[in-house]
Amino acid sequence: MTVLVPTMGSLHRGHQALIKRARTVSKEVIVSIFVNPLQFENKEDLEKYPRSPQLDIELATLAGATEVWFPEYEDIYPGEITTLSAGPIGSILEGKSRPAHFDGVLTVVNRLFEMVKPTHAVFGEKDFQQLFLIKNISKKVEIISVPTVRGGSGLALSSRNARLSEIEQESATIISKALTAAALEKSIESAQRTLDDLLGQEKAFTKDYAVIIDEKDFSIANQMSQKKRGLVAGWINGIRLIDNMPMNAGHQS
Repeated sequence: MTVLVPTMGSLHRGHQALIKRARTVSKEVIVSIFVNPLQFENKEDLEKYPRSPQLDIELATLAGATEVWFPEYEDIYPGEITTLSAGPIGSILEGKSRPAHFDGVLTVVNRLFEMVKPTHAVFGEKDFQQLFLIKNISKKVEIISVPTVRGGSGLALSSRNARLSEIEQESATIISKALTAAALEKSIESAQRTLDDLLGQEKAFTKDYAVIIDEKDFSIANQMSQKKRGLVAGWINGIRLIDNMPMNAGHQS
């Protein structure tokens, strides 16, 4: 068995958690590091994406990777690119703000699967919409998900956090605080109000969306939804941040 952990580099403890989970499945763990231009709608964002290849090798190896693979663009896309479509769910929420983003994600993941031919692949829950879409296209590869890894402040670990100042990182904790408070509410309506109210209190945070969805199909959750999740996205100083948590509101016993 071979387990693939696809990443874009700038590894941190969150990525290490994925690699450690992969090692529980197989002794052969390949970590790919490729900053995929197809999933960036903004060239400046692509250029500013943090890169730390030497540190990535060290962190991946420490976590248990048996191979750290840095494919070139020509390796992944040797000729004309056949882009996969993420479908309707790929065009809402994160996909609405980042057109063609998920098409790019699915295209590169599919290519990585074709090249490595893993039996399993590991992804984090922080990119929950991405995880949902990858599970939908994966026919031969078993997808393993790992809960979001957080810092001591509750902030979800992300490579983009490196672009935030200490003050901005403190401001960013409003996202996890809002989600945590919303998860304690007894109704979906009160959970939504809590999300909106708390996020609105942080002036440094510009909200894109804050919704509670049914995990089954990404529709807006209702009282009958078996599994509900709060999803939040927005910007601090132009840097996009996303997070999510399971919601207990309206749970049917």
